[in-house]
Amino acid sequence: MSLSRLRNSSATVAPAYLALSCVGFAASPAMAQDVAASATPPSLGGVTVSDTAIDESGYKVDEAASPKYTAPLLDTAKTVIVVPSQVIRESGSSTFAEALRTVPGITFGAGEGGNPQGDRPFIRGFDAQGSTYIDGVRSVGGQSREIFAIEQIEVVKGGDSTMGGRGSAGGSLNLVSKMPHLGTSILGDFSYGTDDYKRATVDANYQIGETSAIRVNGMWHDADVAGRDVVNYNRWGISPSAALGLGTATRAFINYYHLESDDMPDPGIPFERAAAQVTSASLLKIGPAKVDRDTFYGLKNRDFRTTNVDELFLRAEHDLSDRIKVRGTAKYANVKQAYIVTQPDDSQGNVQNGLVWRRANTRWSNVDSMVGQFDVSGKFDTGGIEHSFSVGAEASWEQSKRGSFNVSTNTSAAAAARCSVANQAAYNCTSLTSPNANDPWQNVQVDGSVIPVARNAISAKTEATTYAIYALDTISITDQLLVSLGIRQDWYKTVQTTIPATAAAPVLEKKDNFLNYQAGLIFKPMSNGSIYVSYAKSTTPPGSLVGEGQEGNAIALTTLNDLKAEGTKSYEVGTKWSFMDDAFGLSLAAFRTETKNARTTGANGLLEYVGERRIQGFEVGFNGKPLPFWSVFGGYTYMDSEITDVGTSTAAATLINLGKPFPNTPKHSFTAWTTFDIAERFRIGGGAIYNSRQYAGFGASNYGTIVRSIDGYWRFDATASATLTDNVSVRVNVQNLTNKKYYDRTYSTHFATVAPGRSAFATLSLKY
Repeated sequence: MSLSRLRNSSATVAPAYLALSCVGFAASPAMAQDVAASATPPSLGGVTVSDTAIDESGYKVDEAASPKYTAPLLDTAKTVIVVPSQVIRESGSSTFAEALRTVPGITFGAGEGGNPQGDRPFIRGFDAQGSTYIDGVRSVGGQSREIFAIEQIEVVKGGDSTMGGRGSAGGSLNLVSKMPHLGTSILGDFSYGTDDYKRATVDANYQIGETSAIRVNGMWHDADVAGRDVVNYNRWGISPSAALGLGTATRAFINYYHLESDDMPDPGIPFERAAAQVTSASLLKIGPAKVDRDTFYGLKNRDFRTTNVDELFLRAEHDLSDRIKVRGTAKYANVKQAYIVTQPDDSQGNVQNGLVWRRANTRWSNVDSMVGQFDVSGKFDTGGIEHSFSVGAEASWEQSKRGSFNVSTNTSAAAAARCSVANQAAYNCTSLTSPNANDPWQNVQVDGSVIPVARNAISAKTEATTYAIYALDTISITDQLLVSLGIRQDWYKTVQTTIPATAAAPVLEKKDNFLNYQAGLIFKPMSNGSIYVSYAKSTTPPGSLVGEGQEGNAIALTTLNDLKAEGTKSYEVGTKWSFMDDAFGLSLAAFRTETKNARTTGANGLLEYVGERRIQGFEVGFNGKPLPFWSVFGGYTYMDSEITDVGTSTAAATLINLGKPFPNTPKHSFTAWTTFDIAERFRIGGGAIYNSRQYAGFGASNYGTIVRSIDGYWRFDATASATLTDNVSVRVNVQNLTNKKYYDRTYSTHFATVAPGRSAFATLSLKY
């Protein structure tokens, strides 16, 4: 099978305008909210047109989408940040990762081979790749998520297992989809810019009856990456949906989402030396190799990454009364991913000699999931005390099948020989400073034969089933004193199969039953403010990522009977205030999160579950309009993380981590996005991002502790927009305004990913 056909077998990227011709234009999120809030539904065929083409949905969101949040965010005893559609659009964000750069305290880790390529967010120092949800349903499968069909992103910080189940030790992320609404409205964004940037999104909502509507979102994207030669991202997607019973007591929604991508992935930059090459105390600090930003170690005729995502979502709601609502949700999702990514050097010690071994990380996966949820929410009174509650049940099944590709890079050679003269001639090794992406690499086998790159047979399968029940309640004891309580019981089973199964690698099965809970006390000195304290318990059982991520508590034959779930306790005290007639919000929180039962290696070489980690700090958040013409969104987070116990092992590789900070957890993190309205038709603004040093990992040497890290950085963005008519507007975005060279992701001891350089693009928005 040719490599081009191999890519297409996983995901075929159709021509952009062919895809978009099916969907027309699109409805702006602001218009969706305005129509939904209207007391009188628009008549059939009614057109909603705002006074200007500038999106006015605002930076401040007061309530989360899920009924599990039984109080407004002002009265919720935890940190919840909602990234609204206006910030997403104005900042020029096109992906989940780009949108989250506006939130302090969130970083992204890099994928590798065992840890799949795709979104790997860290919240308060904890890997949250298994704690990402779409419309309240867990999203599994390695992928890079788009946001063309997303209304807003809800970020929960602190232990969140009571809300979503397993994991969520540092928090969770929920993407809220765009759904149909009454009224007819259209918006299309068409962008063009530097580095061959081309993007088009359309969002059309059409009312087809007194209580029904359809909505279609579409996207096409094709762009290179500023400062990174060869890297390219190409994708398209479509998401049609329909709704019945809008404005009535019984409502039903159906949504289908499809995304395909075909990218040339970025292999990153290797670290500058291996542990064996630390020969003095001056070499203990190790960063990425000092090469030009556009240095690319991959191979055009070998590397690729394709994804194919299909999701079908069904939801029905019924108002039993004006205070009680029942809701049922069902979802099926399939996520396919395939890639061959060149990992530079893999700590083989060749970088010091000016060479980089082109290790090939290969993977294909096919992930299916089915989820059913039922919940009842509303309000009731008992003896003059009001309860705002949500109770429900959930059942889910997830399955991941995965394998590799038959790529040969002479890995049988010793590390020192992987950049031998023969391996350089075979293009398995290349120059550190001047690699050639067009090298005519061939898939040469050990016997000297050349064979086509092909997908190997399935090598592993992981299944997980979950049954859960939960109950949450906000109790208004008085107007000034509220109590928030929540509890969730999960029954979780995971089965891991190596194919073909053998005595050394049998079918492994693990069951876990765990109870999580949270409690908060909220005092409201004034109606526009709250002061709270909260506690939450979270559980991360073995196998919680279903084979779709790297977990320290993975299932293995030697530990099957002794496996313990990691337990996390989160404490938080904070205050939230709303000013300027609820147009501007401020928040302050101090937090501490402690994890026990982390996996470690004991003195006898066997695994133990006694490791402990701790992170504590504080954060400040702001969003909304301090002045009628000024909008701001962002905050600052301080995170002091520490590994406090590594068990009884005396091995240097284990002891070296004691007292060290978490990977991918900067101590200081600041973000701000702001805009100013000028003469009603113009808007200027920009953003600032700061992250202090992030650590990749630590190592032992005869000269002290080896520290691999990436430097802290400031990044600045800018934007300007103008409304030409009521239906036409233009916006210009400049990202990384100063062309700062910085690294934004790391992976262990191997490599770091360099961020894009300066880029600019203009967007034409058409609204009807």
